[in-house]
Amino acid sequence: MWQAYCAFYETSVPQRVTDSTWQRILARDSAIHSILAVRMPGEEALGFANYVVHPFTWSERSACYLEDLFVHPQARGCGVGRALIDDLIARCDRHRWARLYWMTRESNAPARRLYERFAQPDDFVRYTVERDALADT
Repeated sequence: MWQAYCAFYETSVPQRVTDSTWQRILARDSAIHSILAVRMPGEEALGFANYVVHPFTWSERSACYLEDLFVHPQARGCGVGRALIDDLIARCDRHRWARLYWMTRESNAPARRLYERFAQPDDFVRYTVERDALADT
């Protein structure tokens, strides 16, 4: 599913970065976590949500950034994405995180329909300075 997620966003993540990402997700002391949606224990995964918990300068409490959300194409429209976000909201409440936030492409209409059931988009504009190219050489 990770490869399908990357393909959806038309990006290629080097295998060593993928390996490192999932090692960090599985590490107990990492700020990166993942939720896996399955129909029944031991069955094939239906979707995942990777999230990062980090300090938040506008609160004494941490914030949660939903970095990656992916639902297997055959499971879309069945409530998997909603269940993953609902689970994260419950974690926010349980851990007293100040906020849960995420972003998606403006053109991703199916995801936006789901996301707008939880919140309306704000007026912030994202700027990105890519530095990975320097680190990979």
